[in-house]
Amino acid sequence: MSAQTDQSKEVGHPDTARAADLSELLGHTNTSWDNERRALSRQLHDSLGSSLTALTMHLSLLTQKMPQEAPLLDRAATMKQLLLNVIETNRQMQIKLWNDKLEFLGVNVALSELAAQFAEQHKLSVRCSLPEDELVCPRDAGVALLRTLEEALRNVAAHAQATEVDVIVDDNDEELMITVKDNGVGLPASLPDDLHKHGLRAVRERVAYLGGTLTLAANPQGGTAVTVVIPRAAAAQ
Repeated sequence: MSAQTDQSKEVGHPDTARAADLSELLGHTNTSWDNERRALSRQLHDSLGSSLTALTMHLSLLTQKMPQEAPLLDRAATMKQLLLNVIETNRQMQIKLWNDKLEFLGVNVALSELAAQFAEQHKLSVRCSLPEDELVCPRDAGVALLRTLEEALRNVAAHAQATEVDVIVDDNDEELMITVKDNGVGLPASLPDDLHKHGLRAVRERVAYLGGTLTLAANPQGGTAVTVVIPRAAAAQ
């Protein structure tokens, strides 16, 4: 009996160690991805963005010097609009890769502007309740909060059929918490693959690496709520 017990312990221990190793690897991978995305976003801004802006200025100067004939002016106007479209596309790509507002303006601004952009794009009412004081937390924790909001809003747009969304952020000495809830149709009987296996699951693993938790639950009043809690002690490590 004791031999069997010892054997079960020997079998269980490697599984636990492997789970810890996988969690550590995933956390390292997320950090590496974040750094790569940040670097690529900066390159798009510093190199491509600057070149596109310079091209727009050169085109404006060229337009002033060329014969002021309607066909030429129309062609120049079309070229300028195409350049402006590319500049805007480049800007959106930068934001999707890495939200610089998170670093330069703070977590509150990054979260509130993301919510405002979502409301405008999808014609929904989005209410934000944020701490009066700026959230002060390590970069990893700020990124986790932002990714949580991004993924929760993506699922609202894809599945919820909601008209209202509430984003609530709480901050105290012990933990950071963000809740995103909507008034939509609620959780389906079986979660879609892109909801369960990829999007929120990736966020859950990112949060777990920081010692936190993600819960997905139905609202008593209808709709769905996504809540992430990150202990400050774990996030600061």
